[in-house]
Amino acid sequence: MPNWCASVYTVWDGDVLIYVGMAGRGLLAGSYEAEKALASGKARGLRDRLNSHASGRRSGDQFCVYVFDRLVLPTLTQADTTAVAQGQLSLDARTRQYIRDHLSYRLVVTEDGKAALSLERQVQQGALGERPLLNPR
Repeated sequence: MPNWCASVYTVWDGDVLIYVGMAGRGLLAGSYEAEKALASGKARGLRDRLNSHASGRRSGDQFCVYVFDRLVLPTLTQADTTAVAQGQLSLDARTRQYIRDHLSYRLVVTEDGKAALSLERQVQQGALGERPLLNPR
């Protein structure tokens, strides 16, 4: 996967579509081939986005907030809640573990950010035969 690329990705829990997202909104066709992109060690677009999601950090990552609110929160016990209140359990760590244990990604690299945004909207509206659990349109 190029360091800089626009793309659409879906997140699955087994065969259930959980989420669809896009990365590289501002990237233009051929951005990943540009000299600056090839020389850069910094990821932009998809790689950066998926790394953020995999971290489980709810601060600044809407996907992680959705996963926590809809998928992790219902699994917490009273003992977990007490441990959180006492600073003994990290909700970000619990979210990260859920993501890594249950979810998988599929992706399509697109020509540019505009194409990625269009495809993301189509999938949110049910283009794959179902709408995503966490962010349908």
